[in-house]
Amino acid sequence: MSRDYEPAAGQWYQNIEEEESFRVLSVDEDSELVEIEYVDGDIEEIDIEAWHEMDLEKTIAPEGWSESEEEDEDEDEDEEDDEDDDWDDDDDEDEDEDEDEDEDE
Repeated sequence: MSRDYEPAAGQWYQNIEEEESFRVLSVDEDSELVEIEYVDGDIEEIDIEAWHEMDLEKTIAPEGWSESEEEDEDEDEDEEDDEDDDWDDDDDEDEDEDEDEDEDE
């Protein structure tokens, strides 16, 4: 029996025929494309017609999968950017101190 679910960003699905789990990353209604990510990390875009031809079941995130891991990676990248900014700020402070010393002499 075929189930006709509309794709929903963030929702996990099981493709019954292929025995693969994936989650929907985004749905672009204008171009009628659905971007999905498989458990192994592969990302694919499928058109909405192909979506409706699949035999899908809604499911939960697979064991061991955590969106927080992705968020942690994003936060780590942000922290690295902040560290770069701090490094630049330190140089500016050193230059200011040098200028103050030159004025005192």
